[in-house]
Amino acid sequence: MNVPPPPPPHVQVVRGVPDDVELAALVAGLVAAATDAPADEASAAPAAWSDRGRRLRGDALPTPGRDAWRWSLRA
Repeated sequence: MNVPPPPPPHVQVVRGVPDDVELAALVAGLVAAATDAPADEASAAPAAWSDRGRRLRGDALPTPGRDAWRWSLRA
């Protein structure tokens, strides 16, 4: 039976003696960096509750006038 040799390691400790926790943190970081994050998270539309445009009354923007100060807090 002809078994191929194992591939070389992807990560090699060059200096020092890391403990199990440090190696686990390194592997977790490498796995997190290697996974593809969903692209739609960055391009997703903001939630409706954070949209300030929905607080406006109708399609018109508040206009300056005699009573504009009264409606400034409600816009």
